[in-house]
Amino acid sequence: MENTIRHFHSFDAATDHLLSHLGSEIRVATPLGLGKPNQLINSLYARIKDSPERHLHLYTALSLDPPSGSSDLEKRFLTPFTERHFGLNYPRFSYLHDIHNNQLPENVRIHEFYFQAGQALKSTLSQQDYVSLNYTHVAPYILSQKIDVILQMVAKKTDASGNTRYSLSCNPDLTLDVADLYKKHGLALHIVAVVHPGLPFVGEDAEVGEDFFSVIVEDSSIYKKLFALPRTPVDATDFMIGFLASHLLEDDGTLQIGIGALSDALVYSTCLRHQQNSVFLKLSEQILAQRRPATELELFKGPFQAGLYGTSEMVMDGFMHLRRAGILKREVQEPLSKKKRYLHGAFFLGSEELYKWLRELSDEDYTGLNMTRVSIVNDLYDYNEFALRRQRRKARFFNTCMNITLLGGAASDTLENGSVVSGVGGQYNFVAMAHELDGAASVLMLRSTRWHKGQRSSNIVWGHDQLTIPRHLRDIVITEYGIAYLRGKTDEDVIRELLNITDSEFQEDLKQQAQKAGKLHKDYQIPPWARHNNPEILAQQCQQAGFDRHFPAFPFGSDFTLSEEKLALALGHLNTEMNISAWRLLPLLRQGLSGRQNFTECLERMELLRPGNPKEWLYRTLLTGALHRTSKRLTSSFSEEQR
Repeated sequence: MENTIRHFHSFDAATDHLLSHLGSEIRVATPLGLGKPNQLINSLYARIKDSPERHLHLYTALSLDPPSGSSDLEKRFLTPFTERHFGLNYPRFSYLHDIHNNQLPENVRIHEFYFQAGQALKSTLSQQDYVSLNYTHVAPYILSQKIDVILQMVAKKTDASGNTRYSLSCNPDLTLDVADLYKKHGLALHIVAVVHPGLPFVGEDAEVGEDFFSVIVEDSSIYKKLFALPRTPVDATDFMIGFLASHLLEDDGTLQIGIGALSDALVYSTCLRHQQNSVFLKLSEQILAQRRPATELELFKGPFQAGLYGTSEMVMDGFMHLRRAGILKREVQEPLSKKKRYLHGAFFLGSEELYKWLRELSDEDYTGLNMTRVSIVNDLYDYNEFALRRQRRKARFFNTCMNITLLGGAASDTLENGSVVSGVGGQYNFVAMAHELDGAASVLMLRSTRWHKGQRSSNIVWGHDQLTIPRHLRDIVITEYGIAYLRGKTDEDVIRELLNITDSEFQEDLKQQAQKAGKLHKDYQIPPWARHNNPEILAQQCQQAGFDRHFPAFPFGSDFTLSEEKLALALGHLNTEMNISAWRLLPLLRQGLSGRQNFTECLERMELLRPGNPKEWLYRTLLTGALHRTSKRLTSSFSEEQR
């Protein structure tokens, strides 16, 4: 393509231009997550799908798709919500539809390095074309694949002087690094910008000149809604893990967190610690007396005076809540710009509330946030290492995983059979960084057990064939039963620490496996205080401490109506019970038969108030029973302002 900047006002015209200037073998990259221009990608895909003489290789990650549900009950709940939350005509990716239906044409390949969790488990083609990469290794990989074009959604605004300005907004992460690599090697790279009117304009490193792009597309038919993650409930187990994790945050320190229920629980607990410290201290005293964390581990319980500085590949709602709460306020000075920042991020993704917050930032809140390249956020070595080390003092890097081995390795993205659930992303980078920085810690969080097809299993296992984090990087692990400190310990001590936070149903078997392998003394006995790790006793301990009164199901509000909040909890409970055993549904049936007078709106919302057949009658009865069980969780001691 020519070097002059071309402007188009329709996706079709932009597609015509791309196809007229590219060869038969087309290699396209597009950002992970929010920054994909769905409609332009769909237009290009449709043209190439109908042109077998052309071949498309698309390189990306995290192809976002609205939830649709698999069962009849899930669809009854999700379909009206999805239509309201995302809109009736949300432009889903056509290639995802074809992948899920095994209809991807032979002349198209989609290469992703990170999946939306569980999205690709049933797709053989996606599993085959998955590329396992650290986030910081993606840019050189893109260079090696000889990409022709980057397609990216951007923000645009006109300043007071009438100058037009552009921002990479949600995704400066890889685009800046890739552009620099191509320039360094003297290679042509064409970046196509699709302007979205609702995308927050963030400045600093994310702001680029018009000449950064080869093509700028402004189509008035662009879908106006951004992909916003629905805010989902957090259960008691996740809250316990987040509460324990909040004790590791040291004032005047540094924070990295991911996304999901465990991160929400950690952020909420941290806000509780800062805003209602007397409540936090009382809960801490009672809970920690039963959990007994390692004596070498220093715990922190006071409010934040100096505050925290954030450096995280993903900026999500949690950072917004921490900033509002007066916690995310420690500032670092950049060596080149000399500007002070409270948060560095590589990409953002979250709720509609997050996007609104970003659009409305001003003054120091605006300049203190710097969306920048992933090589700065996730690493120490490609920028100013001395400055980054000085900034990231007392760092705590929180990530989640699926399994921990008794020797301290972690599986976070791939099942033992090789099926990829999500991806490595930046987890390895942050875990390794924790071992490079003075006073830093890597914290891996996971639930101790899982249910699958009626089988309860431990998430702490003897071994795992697909590790994301090797055992030589072991540090801190948290389950609902406590905190295990592993760094610098012998294999035997690591095993003992992890057995203490394992569900007691599996402790003895795991202990015997370790003893059989010669890694644990044959006369070792699990201490008495750790032998009662089971959900029932944990629930009793939490109730006695008053834990449940301070942790609402939707800690930061939700995108659901009140009836939908009740239904979300009830359907989650119903799914859990069904996953354990069909026999677990009998008590729900009995409870459901007791009456439905309190849940008329919920049943109307699910079109089950007046069942038309036996199947709908069964649904109504089971759902009513589940609603009786779960509705009380929609309470909180926090005021709406604090939420």
